[in-house]
Amino acid sequence: MSPVEMLFANERSSSTFEEIPVIDFSNANSTDPIVRRALADQMRDACVNVGFFYIKNHGIPEPVIEKTVDSAKEFFKLPLETKMELDIHKTPNFKGYTALLGENTNPENRGDMHEGFDIGWSDEEAPGYTGAARTEGAMSGGNVWPDEKLLPEFKGKVLQYYHAAIDLGQTLFRLFALALDLPENFFDDKTTKPAAIMRLLYYPPQTGVVDDRVIGIGAHTDYECFTILWQDPSVQALQVLNADGKWIDAVPIPGTVVLNIGDQLARWTNDVFKSTMHRAVNRSGVERYSIPLFFGTDYEVKLEALPSCVSDDNPPKYEVVTAGEYVQSRLEATYAHSKKP
Repeated sequence: MSPVEMLFANERSSSTFEEIPVIDFSNANSTDPIVRRALADQMRDACVNVGFFYIKNHGIPEPVIEKTVDSAKEFFKLPLETKMELDIHKTPNFKGYTALLGENTNPENRGDMHEGFDIGWSDEEAPGYTGAARTEGAMSGGNVWPDEKLLPEFKGKVLQYYHAAIDLGQTLFRLFALALDLPENFFDDKTTKPAAIMRLLYYPPQTGVVDDRVIGIGAHTDYECFTILWQDPSVQALQVLNADGKWIDAVPIPGTVVLNIGDQLARWTNDVFKSTMHRAVNRSGVERYSIPLFFGTDYEVKLEALPSCVSDDNPPKYEVVTAGEYVQSRLEATYAHSKKP
């Protein structure tokens, strides 16, 4: 049995969880290594058995969240033809606007009942960034933005939230390293230009005849290492699938964000950490907004199973690919149905 298997063997459950744990991040940047390790242990338990947890005291200022949500509302109220000028299919790196039903995360469905606006890491937009710009490779390229004459403060407000969430993501990577019994800086040189895709999402009220093949977002797992999700505190929509096939509501908790493990970290840990199936179903009769930030590694990093997560009884389960190749292949499949021939 490998060191990590020994580490997790006594704590792994059947994953028939009925609720999602809440973890307090007040001490996430404590100078006491014992305190940080205790927090990492809580995360480890949640990652192995659920794949989801809430974070309270996450450090993203509430006024920054409010301004970003207000900006999203202004953007999605623009005329469709204006938003379509930023059509995500016009970019090679999947940045820009996604129209209603333009995405289909579950191939068995007819399309996802939401609109979206995607941005990612851009060297020239990063505060104080002095590294070399990424100009080639999978998913390379800059962001697209609405006309400043229409939404003069949109870019600044959205980027303020984006980089606050990036800071939280960098803290999370250090804690994930501890949770895997790795050096705390293990991920530092793998996230120098973090492949962090952020989405502003708008779910219109879904009324009338219920079509179970058209929901907010179909059942799926996320593509990157982990997702930091702000969800509308007044509208229940997110659901998480447990091992018994039961959908568990991720009830909005004011003042928290939701963290879930994605496929990249699951592949890296050889499925020691769970990338759990989830969906969003907005049958509330009112509109809903959310802001997920999908945090991955630099796109050229190889997703190769960690030696501590591999043994004779648990050999590597996945082919080795780069992070960029993996994300690009998943996005191409997701948007294939709405791409014009």
